Amino acid sequence: MKSPLDGVRLLDVPTVRDDRGALSALEGGRHIPFAVARVFYMHAMTADRGGHAHPRTEQCVLAVAGSFAVTVTDGRDTAAYRLDDPARGLYLPPMVFLDIRDISPDAVCLVLASTHYEPKSVIRSLDVYREALAGA
Repeated sequence: MKSPLDGVRLLDVPTVRDDRGALSALEGGRHIPFAVARVFYMHAMTADRGGHAHPRTEQCVLAVAGSFAVTVTDGRDTAAYRLDDPARGLYLPPMVFLDIRDISPDAVCLVLASTHYEPKSVIRSLDVYREALAGA
């Protein structure tokens, strides 16, 4: 059985640098493998985030300021990524359970998502997540 973790990968964000600074841009369907339906960002974070999975949503997670660790799991295997470069994002396919931890005080986490937010579809328990994967 294919694991949702098989699709997790780091993405380089096209960035142009000159004497004015850097400009980074992502285009849905071109630099990320989905059309963007929602953009949100987290800042002034005082506690860990995540602890959930989205059954139908693809995401690209970026540290546009500061840094944080993203841990992803399929309920069996785990992978960890340190995001600390705004020119590098992390692609997450649907059904990846994620946690965001080790957040620097200046961190800003930007997320591009393929769907609108559906609170009732979010899986917020690792046990329920494992059951959902076993039933798939």
